[in-house]
Amino acid sequence: MWLLLALAAALFQVLRNTAMKRLGHALDEYINVWGRFTFLLPFALGTCLVRGWPAIRPGFFTWCAVFGVSQTISTLALSKALKASEISLVTALWKVSLIILLGMAYVSIGERPSALGVAGVLLSASGVYLLNVRRARISPWAPLAVLFTDPGQRWTLVAAFFYAPSVITMKQAIVTSDPATGTLGGYAAASLIITPVALATSGKHFTAVPGHWKEFVALGLFAALTTITQGAAYTMTLSSYVEAVKQVEIIFAMAIGVILFGEAQRVRESAVGAVVMLVGMALLVLAK
Repeated sequence: MWLLLALAAALFQVLRNTAMKRLGHALDEYINVWGRFTFLLPFALGTCLVRGWPAIRPGFFTWCAVFGVSQTISTLALSKALKASEISLVTALWKVSLIILLGMAYVSIGERPSALGVAGVLLSASGVYLLNVRRARISPWAPLAVLFTDPGQRWTLVAAFFYAPSVITMKQAIVTSDPATGTLGGYAAASLIITPVALATSGKHFTAVPGHWKEFVALGLFAALTTITQGAAYTMTLSSYVEAVKQVEIIFAMAIGVILFGEAQRVRESAVGAVVMLVGMALLVLAK
């Protein structure tokens, strides 16, 4: 069951990122992130009202607050990355977050990967190099250097680093409540953090929200579906395994990149790296 939930989360996540990319170009990344957090809340609240409220266990509000901070930083960085680079590249490179997640989850909540899981992590890391292998024509170090010199890829690495603790804290918020309530509490905290930032940096864009209401509603819907489905999967297995299965998002993103954003050339250049990363994540699934 957790496998099906993780696959559904992968599809919803790439649809959410597609909506973010479109809004990022139309408005800016701050109101984009505000929209994702805020328009998610009605869908999460509706789910809570339909399913009923669970017993809230100790630590819930703390986990939600920490999630709010890490998720806000990660999502702002991801929005900047999607604005600066192709969705196919950002989606694949962002999966470095799984490597960070494995280490953080091991230390913080005792999620321990097997030897096969470690092999999968190393293989996926090599895929990051291959994403930029075309730059090896300049020098062998160029594919690594570009991770820090290219703005889009640099922001993607920031997003990946802060995404890992957001996964851990969201899982703990869900464990101390349930998937819908954890989603509502975590993103309510994130919305409270991003709202004053968005007002200060992007106040002029708020008048444009009604004209883009369909995109904002779609963004909120897909964001809510992503978090609730993956959150339910978190309760059934290790968070790193759920994130591993979600790597099929890379394939979804490549297809969308070609169809909607004309990224055929970039997809061809990064396809080998993306496939290698996908195989590495598959090893993590087998390690279960």
